[in-house]
Amino acid sequence: MRLMVILPRFPYPIEKGDKLRAFHQLRILSASFDIILVAISHGKVSNEYIEKVKPFCKSITIIRQGWLAIIINLARALFKGWPLQAGYYYSSRAQRKINRLIKSEKPDHLYCQLLRTAAYAEHFNGPKTLDYQDVFSKGIERRIPTASFLMKPLLRLEYNRLQQYEKKLFNHFDNKTIISSPDRDYITHPEKEKIHIVPNGVDSKFFTPGKITITHELIFTGNMGYPPNVDCAEYLVNKVLPIIHHTHPQIRIMLAGASPHTRVRALASEKVTVTGWVDDIRMCYSSAMIFLAPMQIGTGLQNKLLEAMSMRLPCITSSLCNAALGATNGTEILVADTPEKVAALTINLFEDQLFRMQIAENGFYFSKRNYSWENATEKLADLFRKN
Repeated sequence: MRLMVILPRFPYPIEKGDKLRAFHQLRILSASFDIILVAISHGKVSNEYIEKVKPFCKSITIIRQGWLAIIINLARALFKGWPLQAGYYYSSRAQRKINRLIKSEKPDHLYCQLLRTAAYAEHFNGPKTLDYQDVFSKGIERRIPTASFLMKPLLRLEYNRLQQYEKKLFNHFDNKTIISSPDRDYITHPEKEKIHIVPNGVDSKFFTPGKITITHELIFTGNMGYPPNVDCAEYLVNKVLPIIHHTHPQIRIMLAGASPHTRVRALASEKVTVTGWVDDIRMCYSSAMIFLAPMQIGTGLQNKLLEAMSMRLPCITSSLCNAALGATNGTEILVADTPEKVAALTINLFEDQLFRMQIAENGFYFSKRNYSWENATEKLADLFRKN
């Protein structure tokens, strides 16, 4: 069976959640399907990165979009009433290339990742699947209260357009998938229960427990240019850490991840390390005692929590995150929604080694039981086979 996969970004290197999901889905689907990969890219993709993905694909087409094209794309989106999230990645030139590829390759099924690529499937007459993955409209809505005065109107416009677009796309695809049931609940379509839950997984063979010298007691990871991660980094350093330092001034935190925003870089100090890109994130996990991810905004399933759990780190998160994850509070994970509570739980874990080990062990087995890339992707493969 010939499967065309359209991605908004080339799926390597893996420094963003959508690229992580795409990479592992391609890896597993390639055992059952001939994959015709199309990836939109705003920069040159190195041969080294292409070689990492090539074993999973029958063919790879990368469509470059320069900044002039992006400006035209965004202007078109504003005029057509599209959300900017969709317009940024869509161009007539890319559409023509994809149409020619469909004509020559004759795929049996089309799979679009995120609503950013959905428009490219509009004229495909065969069965097609859309991976909503996250509910973009909800993520934007959560950013509005803390946005600047100038950004608020733009975010409100984007929120309204995204909400309508998410609903509209439902009827254009045979199958719809999403990362978690809480995310599905945010889709406003009356038949949203028909959206299939396809969660992420964790590569437990890669993220294996290991300890090196502890350099930081606390760690938070993720793409540090992504607004929800920027917000969480500031929350931890400006609101949580000062409370911890009242009684434990020696405790340090590492903010590890690619593309740190200027707001994140400004957090660096004697007790706060901002790493930027790291070649092997496992070294960061292994050098810490406690993982913190009390996200205040954002949507979807937090891969960072799965990775930390797989490496036997005890985790503290927010109700927002755990709603998608589904771990048991108090035994597999710790949940806190205020800086004071996050600080108190962190100190408790720091001081009580046995409790720290129990949460870490229970979290480890929770991630292994519930989050396998193979099991999750097999659900997706079954959808392709049925349509």
